[in-house]
Amino acid sequence: MKFLIINGPNLNLLGKREPDIYGKGTYEDLCNLVCEYAAANGSCADCFQSNHEGAIIDAIHAADGVYDAIVINPGAYTHYSYAILDALKAVDVPAYEVHISDIDSRESFRAISVTAPACVGQLYGHGFAGYTMAMDHFLKGGRG
Repeated sequence: MKFLIINGPNLNLLGKREPDIYGKGTYEDLCNLVCEYAAANGSCADCFQSNHEGAIIDAIHAADGVYDAIVINPGAYTHYSYAILDALKAVDVPAYEVHISDIDSRESFRAISVTAPACVGQLYGHGFAGYTMAMDHFLKGGRG
């Protein structure tokens, strides 16, 4: 199985940005984790991060026919990017939405996800493990 792991704005600053919320692990640590997890399960994963909505949309479009599944943390775009929602709905690649922090226990606007309806599931509050949990959904045969 081939995974595309997409991370949105500010996730390149993991380990520096609010470590009390997101932990001390870096973006590189996250990428190493998901790539090693994929390999241990006979799969592969590519990591992509952008602070730009259009680049994320382009990555989703390019995934069609190349990847078997997307694991996406849209970052703040979660709460208002109908363009990312539409991109996820436009491709024939199932996606799972993840968030490192517990979005329900933070500011009220963070509890709203406009992108989740295009995904087969949503995980939050599990730290980096949420990414591997989402991968497990697909590795165990889940699609949508």
